[in-house]
Amino acid sequence: MTRDYSFLVNPLSGGGAAPGAVVPVARRLREAGAAVEVTYSPGPRATLDLVRAAVGRGEVVVSVGGDGMLSSVAGEVARLGGTLGIVPAGRGNDFARMLGLPDDPDEVARLLLEAPPRPVDLLAVRGPDGADRVVAGSVYAGVDARASRLVDRARWLPRRLQYPYAAVRSLATYRPAHLEVAVDGTVGTFRAATVVVANSGYYGSGMHIAPGASLDDGVLDVVVIEAAGRLDLIRSLPTVYDGGHVALPGVHVLRGRLVEVRSLAGPVPVGGDGESLGELRAGPLTARVLPEALAVLA
Repeated sequence: MTRDYSFLVNPLSGGGAAPGAVVPVARRLREAGAAVEVTYSPGPRATLDLVRAAVGRGEVVVSVGGDGMLSSVAGEVARLGGTLGIVPAGRGNDFARMLGLPDDPDEVARLLLEAPPRPVDLLAVRGPDGADRVVAGSVYAGVDARASRLVDRARWLPRRLQYPYAAVRSLATYRPAHLEVAVDGTVGTFRAATVVVANSGYYGSGMHIAPGASLDDGVLDVVVIEAAGRLDLIRSLPTVYDGGHVALPGVHVLRGRLVEVRSLAGPVPVGGDGESLGELRAGPLTARVLPEALAVLA
């Protein structure tokens, strides 16, 4: 039986690359006999309406964009029991990287046509603003959330340089955060550069922040990088790309199903899959794993 597809495209993803990425994939699916509908994202609320309609028709919902676009639809697809496909077309594509997805249009189309649905975990997140959301890859508090904001202002740089530039600049100006981290009820306090609660092992356009993470183990990896001198942090930045940072002094890897992060002194920026989630102030950041919540073609 041929699958049918509803493509939801973020036209701003990848510096405007997403609309071009969808064309060859959609053409190949149609050549194979599939019905394909392509819609450019009209905004968060309307996009969720489109997801509900597509799942109701029995179509595969295909996210065309980056990690932010994927996270914006994954929770609703999972809630409705639908199936998600992915065309990586953002600046980071870290969830697609974790899944080992191809970027060649022919290979992407073949996977969408033939791959069996794979169950993967998601993150249920309550941000410091009290809002609930579902995140696919990771949430983080500290210097990396500041870097994520800087990426959005670095569009004048080539895509491959935007994340490294933002990381170095944020490290050069960061202030340590005094954080309380509770993992399944066990509490620790840290003077930290960042705390990352990871479902996916990758973030920041290829940084292997949580090399032990798995998308289907029902557990979250919590990586705490303690505060250090700015120059030391910048020098250690390359080790994050191959996961070598977890062997460095001052890096802690914790694992659990429910994680709560609180600021004990001053506001701390928070992000999730490249999107700002506000700042830790009076309220905590809470994340719990949703085991095998989403069926994805991978």
